[in-house]
Amino acid sequence: MLEFCKSDAAGKLVLRLTVGVLILFHGMAKLLHGGSIGFITTALAGYGLPGYVAYGVFAGEVIAPLMLITGVYARLGGLLVVINMLFAIGLMHTGQLFSVGEHGGYQLELQMFYLFGGLAIFFLGSGRFALKPD
Repeated sequence: MLEFCKSDAAGKLVLRLTVGVLILFHGMAKLLHGGSIGFITTALAGYGLPGYVAYGVFAGEVIAPLMLITGVYARLGGLLVVINMLFAIGLMHTGQLFSVGEHGGYQLELQMFYLFGGLAIFFLGSGRFALKPD
């Protein structure tokens, strides 16, 4: 048991599960509430981007988290999360980039957690505890 606690593979598993499970909730909410895609499509149109790009949110918030949770192509899943978060920050949160929330924390701490968590998984890979270790 003590060796498991010192395992970098266990740390990678915890990171993958944390990022994957938490961002999957966002994806499931978008699947269950169809109006979310319309909102994203409108935001994309404001930047001159085609509406079908909005469906990429499912890659970043449903498919990628499942890749992270299972450890199947975890590096690619991490990269998809990074791309998803760059779009989310660019489309919806640029006004908050240098803002502090009402309780003193960084306004975009959750978005940055997903962005840098995905980036860490991209660099670290899945670890041993995965369906398809890399």
